[in-house]
Amino acid sequence: MPSLVGSEMCIRDRYLVARLFPLYLMEETSLVIVTVVGAITAFYAAMVACAQIDIKRVLAFSTISQIAFMMVSLGVARPEFHEGLGYMASMFHLFTHAMFKALLFLGAGALIHAIGSNDYTAMHGLRKYMPVTHWTFLIGCLAIAGIIPFSGFFSKDEILSACGNYSPLVYVWMSMVAGLTAFYMFR
Repeated sequence: MPSLVGSEMCIRDRYLVARLFPLYLMEETSLVIVTVVGAITAFYAAMVACAQIDIKRVLAFSTISQIAFMMVSLGVARPEFHEGLGYMASMFHLFTHAMFKALLFLGAGALIHAIGSNDYTAMHGLRKYMPVTHWTFLIGCLAIAGIIPFSGFFSKDEILSACGNYSPLVYVWMSMVAGLTAFYMFR
């Protein structure tokens, strides 16, 4: 079960890799490890999010998956590939993710308060009773799913572009993770 401490540890580790990035560039094997661990973690967390019915757990595992997405972006960043596009894309996604995830957690809190349960299967038919929450939650879902013209599209597009410059396999893997994100947010 993810906790706030676990999410904070993921953010701290991602920040540490970003701050020490020049050191990681000295030994390319370390960036390959960051890429592989990030790709596996992103997929695993997205699959777990698909299996959850507790709305807060879905959002928590989504956070883990998105932070792993950013780690992959750091792992594929190289100065020879578009001047380190992955590094910039990771920072951009960190910022956009903070905005739409805050929106989603606020919406989830409003839904939980209205229903009295974390079970998202009991949260149907609320659009006419909570229209503002409906629209803001929908905007957050569209953003995290990477739908154009929302911020998640641009930040994920940059990450996928960096992955494509690095390896077609990493590009396909992370595209699949991005698809899973859209699936579990809209189910």
